[in-house]
Amino acid sequence: MSEQLLHTVTGATGYTGRYITRMLLDRGFRVQSITGHPERPNPFEGEVQLFPFDFDRPDNLAETLAGTDTLFNTYWIRVDYGGRTHQQCVEQTRVMFDAAKAAGVRRIVYVSITNPDPESDLPYFRGKGQLEEYLESLGVSYAILRPTVLYSVEDVLLNNIAWTLRRFPVTLLPGKGEYGIQPVFVEDLAKLAVEALETNDNLTIDAVGPEVFTYAELVRLVRDKTGSRCLALPSPKPLTYLAGRILGMFLNDIVLTRDEIKGLSRGLLVSKSREPAPAPTKLSEWLDDNADNIGLRYANEIARHYG
Repeated sequence: MSEQLLHTVTGATGYTGRYITRMLLDRGFRVQSITGHPERPNPFEGEVQLFPFDFDRPDNLAETLAGTDTLFNTYWIRVDYGGRTHQQCVEQTRVMFDAAKAAGVRRIVYVSITNPDPESDLPYFRGKGQLEEYLESLGVSYAILRPTVLYSVEDVLLNNIAWTLRRFPVTLLPGKGEYGIQPVFVEDLAKLAVEALETNDNLTIDAVGPEVFTYAELVRLVRDKTGSRCLALPSPKPLTYLAGRILGMFLNDIVLTRDEIKGLSRGLLVSKSREPAPAPTKLSEWLDDNADNIGLRYANEIARHYG
C-alpha cells in the first residue's frame, strides 16, 4: 500500500526536507520534490524526481502536485537576502497551498516555528503566523509543526557556535544570554512530520526537544563538550550584532541579525505548551556522541541557499 502513495516534499536537496524525504523513502513511499534548485545534484540517486517551484505558474505547480497524497512544506528563508523577503515567501507559499488544494492533495504538513504571531513586528514570526492562519482556512486536512532551533551535525546555528568556539578565544553573548532556547533534533522533527500523514485530523504541535537552556548555558555546554577554552562573555546586544556583522564580512555570510537577537531575547524559541515535549532526543546526550563532528567547518547560509 505505502509504495503506491506519492508524497511531495519541498526542498528535498536542502536541510529539513532532506531528512523528511529520507524517512519517507525508508518507509517505502514514493517521493518527489519541488525545489528552488532543481539543477543541483540529486542526493537520492534517481529515487526522487525534482521539479521547480513555478510560483508564477500556479497551473504548472498544480499539475506537478497532481497525484500527491501529502505535501510536506518546509519552504522558507532565514533572512531577507538577494531580493527574497519573508513577505514574498508568504505570498509564494499561499500559491503553493492553493495549488495543492486544486490538485486534490489530501493533507498538508507545514513546518512553522514556535510562537508564530500574524501581528508580530518580526517578519519571520509574522509570516509563519499568517501562513498558519491561511492553511487553517484552506479546507485541506493539515498538520502544523512548530519547531524551535533544529540541530544535527550539519545545521547552521549549533555548528557555527561550535565553529566559533573552536577558533576564537572569546565569543560574545547578546546581553547576559539569560533568555531560553529549546533545541530539537532534526531527525525527531522529520519523524513527527512523517507520522503526521497517518491521520486526517487537523493538528498543531510544538515540535520541541525535552531540554530548555538559557542561551548562555547552551553556548557553554557546546564549549565544554567540544573541549574548547573559549570565553563566553556577556555583551551589549548592539556590540554582539556589530561583531557578527564584521565576522560576516570576512565569511561572506549573514551571521546574526537584529531580528534574531530580538526573537531570542523575547523567549520565542521556547515552547509555551504544557504538553510533554514530543521530540525525545536530548541535546546534552547527543553531544556526547557528536561533539567531535560539529564545528569543523563553517556552515555558510548564503552559499547554502543562494550559491
